[in-house]
Amino acid sequence: MTQPRTPAPPPGPPSLWSLRNEPLVRARLGWRRFTRALADRMPKGLYARSLLIVLLPMLILQSVVAYVFMERHWQLVTRRLSEALTRDIAAVISVVETAPKDSDFARITEIARRDLGISVAILPGGELPPSMPKPFFSLLDSALSDEIVTRIDRPFWIDTVGKSDWIEIRIPTSAGILKVIARRSQAYASNSHIFLVWMFGTSIVLLAIAILFLRNQIRPIQQLADAAEGFGKGRPIGDFTPRGAREVRRAGEAFAEMRRRIERQIEQRTAMLAGVSHDLRTVLTRFRLQLALLPPGTEIEAFEADVGEMQAMLEAYLAFARGDGGEAAQPTDIAEMLRSIAAEADRAGFEVVQTFDGEPFVTVRPNAFKRLVGNLVGNACRHGEQVTVAARHTHGWLTIVVDDDGPGIPEAERDNVFRPFYRLDEARNQDEGGSGLGLAIARDIARGHGGDITLDDGPLGGLRAVIRIPG
Repeated sequence: MTQPRTPAPPPGPPSLWSLRNEPLVRARLGWRRFTRALADRMPKGLYARSLLIVLLPMLILQSVVAYVFMERHWQLVTRRLSEALTRDIAAVISVVETAPKDSDFARITEIARRDLGISVAILPGGELPPSMPKPFFSLLDSALSDEIVTRIDRPFWIDTVGKSDWIEIRIPTSAGILKVIARRSQAYASNSHIFLVWMFGTSIVLLAIAILFLRNQIRPIQQLADAAEGFGKGRPIGDFTPRGAREVRRAGEAFAEMRRRIERQIEQRTAMLAGVSHDLRTVLTRFRLQLALLPPGTEIEAFEADVGEMQAMLEAYLAFARGDGGEAAQPTDIAEMLRSIAAEADRAGFEVVQTFDGEPFVTVRPNAFKRLVGNLVGNACRHGEQVTVAARHTHGWLTIVVDDDGPGIPEAERDNVFRPFYRLDEARNQDEGGSGLGLAIARDIARGHGGDITLDDGPLGGLRAVIRIPG
């Protein structure tokens, strides 16, 4: 007799440890989300990232230096100069207001010009002109106005933009409106911007040098990537010489050594297969000669059919094992190739409708690529009655679509059929024989050209095979 299962206890309240560490956990999750978002927005190329590594600290450093310079030096010097000028103006106001009415004002003007370096005058009337709009981010206006308010504490009118090298200040006094004209350099550190110009100018020069240096450092990496991509696609890459920094040269030398080993292995395999092919073909030729010497009969015809099938299977095995590495890529008229394949199918009793759109010449290995398209067209002809081949060369890609009205291939089996020696059931008429290597050879050739083959449901009710390679 089974015992009833005890229900699980309800979850208890959160522990003190979890409550204390919840802000830390949230902060970690937020930091991870921030770093992921930042990584998604980072440049993808090595050149752009390297340039950003150089540029970002430089911009931060320049901003900090400019801020410190503005805050600690430029503003300080400007305020000290404005303070001195305001003190001189206050002294003139004090003299004007305390001097006897019959005193010589020209004497005061001469002393102000000679000893203080400012020009003063008393204007008739008691009203100041309307206030002028202040320029954006005028350090002089701000500093001088603050000092006048602090030390003189009277209404005033100031013009710092009307005359480029001079500033004009008007302040009401008991004797009238005091007009003061002083040089801009007396209240403003006008040469401080030279430091900023020099700083940003040197930054631009350093940035230009960094760009040239980074381009020279990135170029060997790009050449290595291009050589590896070209070799992976089976294209001739010529003599590759590693250049650049020590680590880049090591990577280039490792790639060159790997390339030599692969090419040497391919040469050895090709030589071995050539010998095997010669020996097996010799044996099959002897079989054919011996069968030809026998009197005709049903059994002889069956033997000849078996020998022919063995010959076809041998050619398929050798083609798969040999690959297409021994053939050089060259510009090929794909439209003419498709017409040739359609004509061969027509001579075999099949009707193939083919079309082509775009530039017909594409750099491929002509014999291997013809075998690729021929395998797909041959499969379509064996399993369907209506076959169409539509090719399009545009935007740097060659796309060839082969459609048939046969039984198709189940979606679950579309990846398996590219495996060597893999056979479907009777859904694809396996009673017609075959080596089981047609699609495997086709995909191997397509990937050797830097592309691939995909299978899908076709508009004719059968299978659609799509070849897509860079061109």
